[in-house]
Amino acid sequence: MKRSTRLLGLLLLIALCAVLVASFGGGSFTVHMIVHMGIVAVAAPLIGYGMRGTRLDAALGVARMTPMLASFFELVAVWFWHLPALRALADASLTLSFLEQASFLTAGILLWRVCLRPGEGRLAGAAGLLFTSMHMTLLGVLLALAPRPLYGEGDVSCFGISISAAADQQIGGVVMLMVGACAYLLGGIVLLAGLLRDGEALPTEKPRC
Repeated sequence: MKRSTRLLGLLLLIALCAVLVASFGGGSFTVHMIVHMGIVAVAAPLIGYGMRGTRLDAALGVARMTPMLASFFELVAVWFWHLPALRALADASLTLSFLEQASFLTAGILLWRVCLRPGEGRLAGAAGLLFTSMHMTLLGVLLALAPRPLYGEGDVSCFGISISAAADQQIGGVVMLMVGACAYLLGGIVLLAGLLRDGEALPTEKPRC
């Protein structure tokens, strides 16, 4: 099961990298966000789940990491690469774009792997995922409702369709809201539901006379 999950995540990662290469130069923020969300919200949890118990756990320092700290690393990576100046540099360099996505992948795998760690600490894991959902939601709203485009001007090519930079940024912000924020929120809810089920399953102590 773990091997199949890891393989599925890697195949998705390859497909997303192919999309990045094929669309590079079009300047579309929506395409960037689809690749970004596909990596951190879909590929990363699949790969993270599939690497449980492997030597990669030790390489990432999973045992020493807390969910909130991992969520903070994710926040720094996401907000750093979405600064307008950094986005312009990444859009102009395919090498830098791959470096950007590699940082997203590393932060995403670390976050999901730490938060989905089996055993105790699932409440902290749920808190880490819910906090990540909050900052993803905030960034998505800021991008979707920005009064002017932050990442370029004029028209861009989104999967071969020419649209304005403002509309492209709005669509990208909605993608972040729908995919990123919802994925982390769902993960946190699943962990909380598991805690509630475990609590109900615990035997109750009979009152003593």
